[in-house]
Amino acid sequence: MADKILLRNMVFYGYHGAFAAERELGQKFEVDVEIHLDLTGISQNDDLEVAINHVDIYTIVKDVVEEGGFNLLESIAEAAALEILSAFDVDGVTVRVRKVNAPLGGILDYVEAEVTRRA
Repeated sequence: MADKILLRNMVFYGYHGAFAAERELGQKFEVDVEIHLDLTGISQNDDLEVAINHVDIYTIVKDVVEEGGFNLLESIAEAAALEILSAFDVDGVTVRVRKVNAPLGGILDYVEAEVTRRA
């Protein structure tokens, strides 16, 4: 399926990480979501009643990142993907979670985990 709905670079503050300081102090996380589905009917009918509400997607991701307490980026991505799949009739979802200030002892832009799950 080539059709997608994309939400890129959502930024949230969460309390996740392998180190106690990360879970106590918190940090910024960036998240991308790709919803895989057939958009033919939605785009041709231009009907909000059958469209997927982008606010609902955003809210699901926000709740997972801001309310959960995970050790791994992979677990954040997995939780968000499963919540999205349970909320919407879609073919699949890809979730990318980035930690921009990863404590790795060196300079890098970010660490990212990506999961793709199918319905």
